[in-house]
Amino acid sequence: MTTQQQLSLVVLISGSGSNLQAIIDAAENDPIVEVRAVISNRADAFGLERAARAGIETQVLDHKAYTDRESYDQALGDLIESYQPGLVALAGFMRILTPPLVTRLHGRMLNIHPSLLPNYRGLHTHQRVLEAGDKEHGASVHFVTEELDGGPLVLQAKVPVLQDDDEQQLAARVLTQEHIIYPQVIRWFAEGRLKLKENRVLKDGKQLEAPVIFNTLEPPSV
Repeated sequence: MTTQQQLSLVVLISGSGSNLQAIIDAAENDPIVEVRAVISNRADAFGLERAARAGIETQVLDHKAYTDRESYDQALGDLIESYQPGLVALAGFMRILTPPLVTRLHGRMLNIHPSLLPNYRGLHTHQRVLEAGDKEHGASVHFVTEELDGGPLVLQAKVPVLQDDDEQQLAARVLTQEHIIYPQVIRWFAEGRLKLKENRVLKDGKQLEAPVIFNTLEPPSV
């Protein structure tokens, strides 16, 4: 293997951090990805414990200590940049980011969302899918832009909605796919195969006209 620069990664969380755990597990076996820090806006986020167990530095930046979103995001951006990350991954970070912070991290911030975007932006996606009677659901990884859950798509995993599914069963099946596709996209970025240019996703130097679709029977290595 030729010498390749290691990608330093900062992960933002607010809760249990199961996607964070998938990222940590993948990075442990990947010499070109380093999770440099995990930042949470909540001190009780279980993901902080996951990070500590893995020997990763953790930080809590409580949004309630700030008078407005702008001042919090300024401090958050400064904290993120103190780790000099090549990439920032939102993994259940339950805050809407202000435009200045999004602009500051343009092209190097990813998010994962539990739906087949552009369908079902926002919260409670699994219940909304069931109520709509959809036959298919899934998860999406996308670059973060000022538009909530509206950034350019990179990779999606599709999950069938079964006749007897309830919200918890469907969510669990989608989450399993999330744990596969998020580390995959991070690795593409680390390999230099993935870039955002003028809000267009370039993969292997070619513009993606549509997100790559993860086939559960084949690895998404195209």
